[in-house]
Amino acid sequence: MEIEKSTRLNILFDFYRTLLTDKQNDYLTLYYADDYSLGEIAETFAVSRQAVYDNLKRSTQLLEDYEAKLQLFSDYQRRQVIAEKIAAYTQEKYPTDLQLQSMIEQLVTIEEE
Repeated sequence: MEIEKSTRLNILFDFYRTLLTDKQNDYLTLYYADDYSLGEIAETFAVSRQAVYDNLKRSTQLLEDYEAKLQLFSDYQRRQVIAEKIAAYTQEKYPTDLQLQSMIEQLVTIEEE
């Protein structure tokens, strides 16, 4: 699997994991986070490799569908870009305003929680 695709799915999983079933959470965690093979997951849950593959395929498509509808990740990315621009502008124009810099840091911290 491509690293970019895997990274994207991990991020989408972080955003939407609460919308998935326990089984979907388990399979995705084992496959993407813990780097289990299809066979290892199948053995763990006493199902076929095909069942694991199908579940992973449906689950990843579901994550993409959630993102297409809710756009939490794309909105997060846009906010990060704007926050970086604000921080750079503030550092350049108001380098001694520690209160302003602190408020920007608080916004960024809230986003990352």
